[in-house]
Amino acid sequence: MTLLDRLLDPFRGEAITIPPYDGAWKPNTLLETAAKVATLAEADNLARDGDGAVWLSGGPVLYRLAGRDVEPVATFPSAITALAALPAGGLVVALSDGGLLLRRGGESRDLREAFPAAVSATALFAGDDGTLLVAQGSAGLPATEWVPALMRKRRDGALWRLDLAGGKAERIADGLAFPTGLALDESGAPVVAEAFAHRLVALGGGRPRTVLDRIPGYPGKLSPASGGGWWLAVFAPRNRLIELVLREDRFRADMIATVPQDHWIAPALRSGESFLEPLQRGGVRTMGVRKPWAPARSYGLVARLDAQFRPVESLHSRADGRRHGAVCVLDLPESRLVAFKGAGEVVDILNREPQA
Repeated sequence: MTLLDRLLDPFRGEAITIPPYDGAWKPNTLLETAAKVATLAEADNLARDGDGAVWLSGGPVLYRLAGRDVEPVATFPSAITALAALPAGGLVVALSDGGLLLRRGGESRDLREAFPAAVSATALFAGDDGTLLVAQGSAGLPATEWVPALMRKRRDGALWRLDLAGGKAERIADGLAFPTGLALDESGAPVVAEAFAHRLVALGGGRPRTVLDRIPGYPGKLSPASGGGWWLAVFAPRNRLIELVLREDRFRADMIATVPQDHWIAPALRSGESFLEPLQRGGVRTMGVRKPWAPARSYGLVARLDAQFRPVESLHSRADGRRHGAVCVLDLPESRLVAFKGAGEVVDILNREPQA
């Protein structure tokens, strides 16, 4: 938006626009037809350690993924919100209550004392230099409470750097709009996915530099792609009604105070489970068919980015699909896994479901 637009908007009215699914974001059904690997309620984070074991979380339970079998390994007191495999061996598990545990060699070490206060991590990134980047979605709400954080328009997220050997954490950025994904640019600077700002920013020295903006949804976790570049999971869509509600402070305050959260006009990881949900008329049902282009509270979307974080391709499960709420991608030599927290599934996007 230019300065001239800002000056003229009070007189000409303000249009609500959102980026279209176009170019590299062009819709398809590649997530919907991907081969299912496992069914797991609340399937969330994926990570592979140095021994080749693939780890998966679902709520407070840590699982090991062996082929198509999901084996529970440990249960924690609160939901697992992020995983990171360390280059030197070991797995870091972040919990919604601020817990941060390093599991290595059959032992567990609590890292939370390195921080001045509880940090509910939304994403982790293990560096080769013995440090761990920790994204904190909000200073006042746990990582799992992203919908209340969005509806209250909080921008109190932060990025921390933890020295694993020294046991000290340093806050290197704050005032972020719910950071949910971490990566490094070609210079080694941290890149953060700001979910509520729909962009990726590089935080290396000086002012933050936007490397990708106008994402047509809420960006989540970033993970390395084989052959270079990154995968980005977009966990929920944008639409005009929700954008309008985010601009209407009094309406939103009344909604928060009087309507159960499940029925708020807000993005979601899944939808269509209750007749009380908003946006049902927007589904444009004709003869019982939900249209793929209908406005929706939930959607399935992952995108491949190049080394400069430009989108080069995307895979979708559209409004009429069922694989919504993609939260993590794990690129392996033999498969490319995507976890859907909304659909409760893990799929392999390198392979297709057999056709009936």
